[in-house]
Amino acid sequence: MSDALLDVRDLVVRYGDTTAVDHVSFTLAPGETLALNGPSGCGKSSTAQAVLQLRRPDAGEVVFEGRELTTLTERELRPVRPRMQPVFQDPYGSLSPRHRIGDAVAEPLRIQGRRPTPDQVAELLDRVGLDPSYGDRRPHELSGGQCQRAGIARALASEPRLLVLDEPVSSLDPSVRAGVLNLLADLQDDLGLGYLFICHDRAVVRHFADRVVEMREGRVISG
Repeated sequence: MSDALLDVRDLVVRYGDTTAVDHVSFTLAPGETLALNGPSGCGKSSTAQAVLQLRRPDAGEVVFEGRELTTLTERELRPVRPRMQPVFQDPYGSLSPRHRIGDAVAEPLRIQGRRPTPDQVAELLDRVGLDPSYGDRRPHELSGGQCQRAGIARALASEPRLLVLDEPVSSLDPSVRAGVLNLLADLQDDLGLGYLFICHDRAVVRHFADRVVEMREGRVISG
């Protein structure tokens, strides 16, 4: 698929003698949501980590925006990483309790050597449905849904093309979950983002994803 945003080919991830991801392949187009669905321990999160190069795969290829990532050094990956950002399951665990929300949102820009302005941070918070005044608060002063929105704002700060959403709503109350999923859908429409959506909940997957890859015991069984 030459126009794919992400092309994963025969991906293998091992932990010692255990194969967590066993020759998994899939493609993701720009602006598309592809779900990896399956029970806990089936290899979904290990696949996501390998896509992001947070864990180097033992075999296979990860081609992002036409560039094969598994052969790149950490230095060569540095300019690529802002283009592919994670959103994690635990909204509190992904934000430092010591930092204000505004500082957390601005952190990716500082890592890139840029100097974020208060207006940039306020715009990012507003984009995810948070009042800019929340930038002065710390994570424990926000609800789980608000923290997850802040995590999404932080992911958007580096202007990515791909978000890897690893169970982003599984820890949220059902009413809050719907609001976050609607936000993600609106952002995708506005920004043309591609989503790799890791989820074990079939009902959520049916509602949110364009395509579904079913995994069991590290392998793709359909999709």
